[in-house]
Amino acid sequence: MRNHLISGICLLAASSAHAQPTFVNDAPLQDFTHIYGGGWEHFVGGGVAAFDCNNDALPDLFMAGGENPATLARNTSSIGGPLRFTAESTGITGVTGAWPLDIDGDGILDLAVMRAGPNLLLKGGADCSFSPAPWSFAAEDRWSTAFTATWQGDGFPTLAVGNYVDRSNPDGPFEACDSNQLYRPNGAGYAEPVLLEPGFCPLSMLFSDPLHSGTPQLRVSNDRHYYVRGGHEQMWQLTPELRELTAEDGWQAHMLWGMGIASRDLDGDAVAEVMLTSMGDQRLQLNTGGAGWVDAPFATGTASQRPYTGGDGRPSTGWHAEFGDVDNDGRDDLFMAKGNVDQMPDAATHDPNNLLLGQPDGTFTEVGMTAGIATMQRSRGAAVVDLNADGLLDIVVMNRRANVELQRNTTTDAGNWLAIDLQQSGGNTRAVGAFIELQTADRTYWREITVGGGHGGGRAVPEHFGLGDHISARARVHWPAGGISEWRDLPAGQVATFNR
Repeated sequence: MRNHLISGICLLAASSAHAQPTFVNDAPLQDFTHIYGGGWEHFVGGGVAAFDCNNDALPDLFMAGGENPATLARNTSSIGGPLRFTAESTGITGVTGAWPLDIDGDGILDLAVMRAGPNLLLKGGADCSFSPAPWSFAAEDRWSTAFTATWQGDGFPTLAVGNYVDRSNPDGPFEACDSNQLYRPNGAGYAEPVLLEPGFCPLSMLFSDPLHSGTPQLRVSNDRHYYVRGGHEQMWQLTPELRELTAEDGWQAHMLWGMGIASRDLDGDAVAEVMLTSMGDQRLQLNTGGAGWVDAPFATGTASQRPYTGGDGRPSTGWHAEFGDVDNDGRDDLFMAKGNVDQMPDAATHDPNNLLLGQPDGTFTEVGMTAGIATMQRSRGAAVVDLNADGLLDIVVMNRRANVELQRNTTTDAGNWLAIDLQQSGGNTRAVGAFIELQTADRTYWREITVGGGHGGGRAVPEHFGLGDHISARARVHWPAGGISEWRDLPAGQVATFNR
């Protein structure tokens, strides 16, 4: 058992403090608006995919629209300047979320698009063009709200799809959770999906290998609002046999209104913590070894169970969660999108998004108000990503019934930074499942490359590291199929590419 984390707050070495982060919403500068809209099938979902689809080193955005068409926004920002996008409607409706990944190994990112309706795999082409994928994929008419992928060989990835409420069940929606699906590769495409049962209305899924075992597991975060009773959070093993983990495996079943998953090693011990968003308490969990997880102490400051702006004391509703060092001080921070499902009377209506700054003692401090991101819309999905190539992480926020937010990071006196991009030959071109090991003079960082988690979307961009006052770091890559790269000394302020 990892007593140093369980019995108290882990002390982190860190560089000197920097100025408090600030953001400016550049959405009003755009010549378009984008709103995630719709009725009850779009109370949940509403994510964004952030990825470079035209090879200009600027992340573009594919934004779910619900009953409105999804939007593809091409990034035309200048380095360090205001965020600028040109947008076009995709004509695809019913979209709840989208995740970028290179499915066919051609080096161009594709899209897995989840919908209230048949899901889509879109093949990426030149200059942000997309077309229906030619691969076999049995897309059924379900209400899909979660997605994740991993590679178990050198071909196509294994996909998992989380399906919410079974809309065909006349006794629904309560206690009418649908079955989830596992798609295994079959040549240039996919075999018929294997059902993952029981399903408990998932809103986030993540393939991850937090213990570096060499075999990823599937974490499923479920919405208690619809399973009502009998359900719980789930973990599945893929090999040697597909099965749900139980107490005999060390898995501690627990229940929450699961909305999003974020995984990150916060203390440099090579084992990832996991953040789970919910209605009420948001849960940061620590791994105790094997399949065991426990809640972090309340004093860690991540529970964020009520609005911090005052005036509404009802419980918060958390959706997308994502770690990222927004002030580049060498410590991970945490963004969480918040917002009432619709008009739920027992939950806060004025529910600002959170920005929690990592502190030297391992705790987190709320700075959403001073940072300028404490908006009161019904936020859903998000992406924490450097949109204008200035080394500062910006924040895209998707809102239900309100325009998207493009929060540009304007922090002054931020620390140094480094970003690492992975490329390899074979089917898994983006090295999903790899671990980046990065060292500065006072600590080690571990970062796993995954597809999934969050709420309604994900990103495929270089991995960003804040370095504080350090002007360089050294890094190596633990490749997913085995083997470790040589250490490389890397000056700060660049995107470094590791090839295999």
